Amino acid sequence: MDFLANVAAGFIGLFNAGGATFMGLVTGILPTLIVLITFVNSIIMIIGEDKVEGFAKKMTGNIITRYTVFPFLAMFFLTNPMAYTFGKFLEEKYKPAFYDSAVSFAHPILGLFPHANAGELFVWLGISSGITTLGLPISGLAVRYLLAGLVVILIRGIVTEKITFIMMGRKGVN
Repeated sequence: MDFLANVAAGFIGLFNAGGATFMGLVTGILPTLIVLITFVNSIIMIIGEDKVEGFAKKMTGNIITRYTVFPFLAMFFLTNPMAYTFGKFLEEKYKPAFYDSAVSFAHPILGLFPHANAGELFVWLGISSGITTLGLPISGLAVRYLLAGLVVILIRGIVTEKITFIMMGRKGVN
């Protein structure tokens, strides 16, 4: 009898935990994201969608800026997770590689710009704590972390783009 009661309590406990997580999102990040999405869309409307798309085309016109500057701007201005919406300015064939680049840049940007992914600042703090324990400045580490991140996102963007093109070719998609 106790076994069944424990199973039932565990079963409902799973849904209670899910509900608590959901309420945390509803009272935490979701309102922020909704306001941020509204703000970004308002700015796009004020500037003009054509101008924003023209700027995005310039930024994504070559493979280097498409997978370095564009993800950097997305993460810097919109922060994680809103940064991925910058992908809406890309052609469909580039979206997987942009997402890969942007998501891979969520941590390297933290050393210099902690607002970009504040929810995971603990990653940067963990890395930098060893340097501060030695009494060394972390600014050099932050710059190297950012530069290494830019190299990594460029490589990931190029590789993912090539894989995407191969997969699209196999499926006969333009």
